[in-house]
Amino acid sequence: MAESTRIRILEARCFCGGIHFTLDIPVADLPLKAYLCHCSICRYNTGTLANMHANLAQGIEPNWIAPSSSKGLTSYLIPGVGYTPKSCSTCGCHVGAVGNDDGTWTLATAILKEHGHDVVNIVSHVFNKSAGDCGLAGILTHIQGKALGTWNPEDDQPNAAAPESKLEVGSDGQERLRAQCHCGGVSFTIPRPSKEIAEHNYAKRFVSPLDPTKWYGTLDICDDCRLINGTPVASWIFVPINVIEPAMGEHLVLGTIKTYASSEGVTRAFCSVCSATVFFLQHSRRYGHVPVVDISTGLLRAPDGAMAESWITWRTRLSFESDGLAFDKDMTEGVVEGMRKWTMEKNGGEILTDEI
Repeated sequence: MAESTRIRILEARCFCGGIHFTLDIPVADLPLKAYLCHCSICRYNTGTLANMHANLAQGIEPNWIAPSSSKGLTSYLIPGVGYTPKSCSTCGCHVGAVGNDDGTWTLATAILKEHGHDVVNIVSHVFNKSAGDCGLAGILTHIQGKALGTWNPEDDQPNAAAPESKLEVGSDGQERLRAQCHCGGVSFTIPRPSKEIAEHNYAKRFVSPLDPTKWYGTLDICDDCRLINGTPVASWIFVPINVIEPAMGEHLVLGTIKTYASSEGVTRAFCSVCSATVFFLQHSRRYGHVPVVDISTGLLRAPDGAMAESWITWRTRLSFESDGLAFDKDMTEGVVEGMRKWTMEKNGGEILTDEI
């Protein structure tokens, strides 16, 4: 059979299984050319530092595996944008997007069962200027020794403008950092770590080991986060829930949040409108009697950029590296090596591997 007519069946699934389908991909189209998008839409409607997409040929659509169906998708309509992001209505996983005019699918490749170099070829970063500080594009610069390309619109184009964020101040006169999803349905602020938190025997692990005025952040490539975010790299900071404003209880009731119990004792929260990942809460993890919640850093609106370096010290070591290596060895090795170089430069040569 000629390669032009041969088909390879790829399977895709979100964490909860509410979205589960196969794709009939012509072998001639493989590997799929994937790109990491850093535009504000992708960051703020996933809650992550970047989304990873591959454009599918016209006519290639999901073959749904029952009981999953297209009815399980949430569509997020964005005025003036030519595509509609799609996500799982139950767990919030970003699945991809569909062109408004031609119905062509763009796939979030992180939900594929197979992601080796014969299936997906990660070729570039796009809209990395939108991140302000290049974001993840400044970390994942090479895969298997090959530099990833970059693409940004010309500076005078309407879609070239990076979102501007301003420093906020709380009622106590102290700095606040805004976190907000794309649709604005979930919006809150956090303060800098207090002296009490920074010196507490347990809570100090959530504070930068280099600067007590900053939180401690990590990249996370575990399978669960990948299949709930729909992106290959998650990123978190860890904050006592009682410092979040407006006040929010352990049930994570805030704005348009929807919750999902991903495992026993764990609640995840995402926006029910735009599907941005917001929180991960392990109910047994507490600072005194106060729950400590993971905040997805793609929501942060730091004036200096997506990595929010004025508020976060980033750990060198990735969380759940073994999961990433099993999913996509080449990409994960690129992130590991890139994070080592990036954090050494940012943290004065320090290699940070502390437990969080």
